[in-house]
Amino acid sequence: MDRFLVSATGHSLNYLPHYIASEQGYFADEGLDVTEVVPRPWDLVLDHIGEGSAEAALGGIWVPSMFHGRGRRLVPFAQVSNRAPLALIGREAAPRFDARALVGKTVLMKGSNGASVGIYLKMMLREAGIDPKSVNYIQDLDAGILQACYAGGMGDYLLIDLPGALAYRAAGHGELAAVFARDGGDIPWSVYYTEAFEAGDTRPERFARALGRGMAWVNGHEAASYRGVLMRLFPKIDTDIAVQVVETYRASAMWTTPRIGEASYARWQQGIADAHLTDAPIPYATLIDGAPTRAFVATADA
Repeated sequence: MDRFLVSATGHSLNYLPHYIASEQGYFADEGLDVTEVVPRPWDLVLDHIGEGSAEAALGGIWVPSMFHGRGRRLVPFAQVSNRAPLALIGREAAPRFDARALVGKTVLMKGSNGASVGIYLKMMLREAGIDPKSVNYIQDLDAGILQACYAGGMGDYLLIDLPGALAYRAAGHGELAAVFARDGGDIPWSVYYTEAFEAGDTRPERFARALGRGMAWVNGHEAASYRGVLMRLFPKIDTDIAVQVVETYRASAMWTTPRIGEASYARWQQGIADAHLTDAPIPYATLIDGAPTRAFVATADA
């Protein structure tokens, strides 16, 4: 077995096909001993791949984008999440995301574990023709603090992950104003990246192949049929909520292909550039190593 340690920025339901690939033995079928570690703080993933204690990092593509041309080469080679696993909590329920409703309002969103949440919402506003500056943000705090303050009356909206949003609503603290896995379109939200693999190293390709089998398994099985697995993998999430979230993700094309799609990549690159993390969108072939997922090219942008 070849070692393949993934240093991840979290342990999340939107990474489910990765965990299922381990559960079903798909990584082992490829001769890979895949394990995971979730360091705190999250940016230790960069140390792990830099020092070689991990083969890959799992997180947002904004990180390799931000470092590109600035002294460090980080190479994304596969994706697991094809949608943003976020939800917008409001004081009143809404059937779909309405960007105009946010104008002049205050949105609470975490900023202590990376930049993607804020970048994403502001991209969604721009795409809807709304100037992000017309909305107020409180985002330089931990998610738990913001949730407590929102429950106490601070702000008009709260942007958090979908499992947390459903639990928050069940506790009577707000209503769903948007489910971005459903409303937000394709985006390479969570990707695997590394500093470099040596020429001829087949591990990335084998990893992507097993991950694709994990995606197919999840898409082919109703979440209720493996409640026990979800309970074990995500003990901090109410199992009924976990089942509901997985079904939402399945219906919303969260898990499509390990290949990073060119159209969704270009969309996210524009959002990252508009957030000033890069000077301009980075061309796909400049940042991405598409070789490990070449077998999935026909379905990447389907």
